Amino acid sequence: MATSLGAKPAVVSDTTLPHAIEGEMTPAVRMIGRIITAGLLLAVAAGLWQGFSSHGLLNGLVNGLKASEVGFAMVLILLGSIVEGFGYGLSLGTKWPYTRNIVVLMVRGDPEAAHRVVATLVGLVALALVILAPTVTTISGLILIVVTALFGMGTLYVLAGRAPAFVHGTHGLLAYGVFLVYLTGLAYPGLNFWTYLGAMGALHALLLAVFLGGMTTGQRGFGTAIGAFVQPRKASQWTIAAHITAGLILVATLGYMMPAYPIAFYLAVGQFAVGFLLFHAVSLKPKDPGIMVAFHQSMVLLMALAIVLVWR
Repeated sequence: MATSLGAKPAVVSDTTLPHAIEGEMTPAVRMIGRIITAGLLLAVAAGLWQGFSSHGLLNGLVNGLKASEVGFAMVLILLGSIVEGFGYGLSLGTKWPYTRNIVVLMVRGDPEAAHRVVATLVGLVALALVILAPTVTTISGLILIVVTALFGMGTLYVLAGRAPAFVHGTHGLLAYGVFLVYLTGLAYPGLNFWTYLGAMGALHALLLAVFLGGMTTGQRGFGTAIGAFVQPRKASQWTIAAHITAGLILVATLGYMMPAYPIAFYLAVGQFAVGFLLFHAVSLKPKDPGIMVAFHQSMVLLMALAIVLVWR
C-alpha cells in the first residue's frame, strides 16, 4: 500500500474513495498505544482525586468530570497527531463515525479507531456536565465538541483530496477550543470562557499557529511531501510559510508579554527546532513521518497549559 514520494494515493478517485489505507503496526505504535492508555487512566485518576477533594457531592462530581475531561481532551489531540504521524489517517477509509468492528480495531492498536472512541467518551462526559451543571462553559464545550466532530468527518475528505485544507485547520482549532474550555472551567470556576478567551492575546497567537498547522497538514494531503523550498511555489509551501510566520508572531507575542509567560515563551522558541525536524521527517517519509508529529503537538499542549495556568 505504499505510494511514491509526492504522489496522491489511489484513494482520491471516486471509485476508491471509501476504501482504507492502513498504517503500519510497528513496535513504536504499540508502545505509544500503551502510553495513551496510561494517559486515559491518569485522566480518570485526576478526576477521582479532584472529585474527592472538592466540597459537596454535586460539586465534587462536576469538578471530577471536568478534570477527567481535560485529560481526555489532551489524549484526543495527541491521538490525532499519532494518527497523522504513523499514516493512519485513512485506516478506516471515509466511513464515519464508526465501523462495525471499531472496538476490535482499537484493541488491536489502530490509533484512528482509538481516536474516534475517545472522541465519543469526550462527548459523553460533556453531555453529563451539561446535565449536572448547565453553564455557559459546559454548554459551549458540548457545542464545540459536536462541531469538532463534524469537521473531523471533513478531515477524512481533506486527506482523500475531496475537501479544502481549511476544513483540516478548523478541526484542529476546534479541538484546542474543546481542551481550553474545560481547562479554563476547571482552573477558573465561574469565569465566562468567551470573555476569558477574548482577553487572552497569548492564546490568540497560539490558536493562529494551531490553525495554520492544521492547514499545512491538510494542504499537503495524505502521503504527499511538501518539498524543500526557499521561495514558496505551490499551495502547501505557501501554507507552511504562513505557519512559520504565525510561529514567529507567537514568539514575539510571548516575548512582548515577558515575564508573564516565561515557560510558554521558551517552549515556543524551542518549537522552531522541533518544527524543523518535523519538516525533515515529512520530507523523508510523507506518509508516516513518525513520532515527531506527536512531539510537536505535545509542545503546543504544554504551551497552552503554561499560558492558562501561568506556569513560571
